[in-house]
Amino acid sequence: MWISLALLADAERAEALSDALMDTGALSVSIEDADAGSARETPQFGEPGQEPAVPWPRSRIVALFDPDADLPALLAEAHAAIGLDGILPYTTETVAEQDWVRLTQSQFGPIRISDRLWIVPSWHTAPDPDAINIELDPGMAFGTGSHPTTRLCLEWLCQVVGTGVDVLDYGCGSGILGIAAARLGAQTVLGVDIDERALDAAHDNIVRNGVAGRVHVQHSAKPLTRAFDIVVANILTNPLRLLAPALFSHVTPGGQIALSGVLEQQASQVIDAWSPYLALEIGAALDGWVRLEGTRH
Repeated sequence: MWISLALLADAERAEALSDALMDTGALSVSIEDADAGSARETPQFGEPGQEPAVPWPRSRIVALFDPDADLPALLAEAHAAIGLDGILPYTTETVAEQDWVRLTQSQFGPIRISDRLWIVPSWHTAPDPDAINIELDPGMAFGTGSHPTTRLCLEWLCQVVGTGVDVLDYGCGSGILGIAAARLGAQTVLGVDIDERALDAAHDNIVRNGVAGRVHVQHSAKPLTRAFDIVVANILTNPLRLLAPALFSHVTPGGQIALSGVLEQQASQVIDAWSPYLALEIGAALDGWVRLEGTRH
């Protein structure tokens, strides 16, 4: 059993107070947007090229303590350490011991992408043994099939990948899109990412799913020297705009491209950035995100 303590602090004090709580004996401390889920919710992370996000105006600090901890004394010490007189109002609740691994795993079940394709965590049995079942667990890299942008790309790959095509997955993350392309019939797949940890995770997932001979990964710093029949990039709006000429150059004549990681209200920005190269259109939308598609004629 543990005691979970929660209190509200302003942007100027939240980080300092959370550090002070750790110094005075908290087992863990997290900071959340106190206005999350309301009209006042503040995004914490912007896209590359944007100004750094400001701290949340109102933060909710959650600290975990041993059940026998003297909370009033520890709180008084933490508040005094950052120059606060008195103690901010707080609430507590008991947190029972649980099998945290099993609890976490219960949040990730098999995901049906189409009649042909499922994403199945390793601790689950595939619901449809006759389908293409990709074994993939949540890890260090983005891409489990649960996010709308990943699903949009997987659905597109189910539609366009045929036997013998070559595929580029730019911003491969966990490798899920490249693995799916190979299992759907692609001849060769190249995954590219800027994050070494993502490349390591992708390699492990590629080996686990038995497609190591057809799917390879490389760092984005290494130049691409060829074009591909199918290009998919599930990243963010600003990089997709900046990368337009480079990605376009790696689509073969007659080849197809899909871009995701784009919010509906940002779609026109990407379409405009790509207009000198090829015409993009919204192919599908899900939960506020869109998939943009185009063909190099």
